[in-house]
Amino acid sequence: QVQLVESGGGLVQAGGSLRLSCLASGRTFSNYIMGWFRQAPGKEREFVATINRSGGSTYYADSVEGRFTISRDNDKNTVYLQMNSLKPEDTAVYYCAARAGVFIETTGDRYNYWGQGTQVTVSS
Repeated sequence: QVQLVESGGGLVQAGGSLRLSCLASGRTFSNYIMGWFRQAPGKEREFVATINRSGGSTYYADSVEGRFTISRDNDKNTVYLQMNSLKPEDTAVYYCAARAGVFIETTGDRYNYWGQGTQVTVSS
């Protein structure tokens, strides 16, 4: 089992920045692909970003490319999501997820473990 706990959400004005953190425990963190997903009210969960086990490979949704950066610190068992130039449409609950595997993945159903989520609200 892997336990994931997100933090860093909050209320920010459009154009502002937030950094989300996700602390993992329970298994060897560096063995897992990590991803960030989000779900806005009334919408389906959507992929945001993913990072491979070493941190050397990342992939982003088109909607956040160039504004968000995913990174990880395997010594601290933590994955981050730096969010810049935030827009009202980025408002959602953000979830981190872990996947036991080799390749990065954008499909949520292929992740094995999920955090409880952290709310991000961007005001216009």
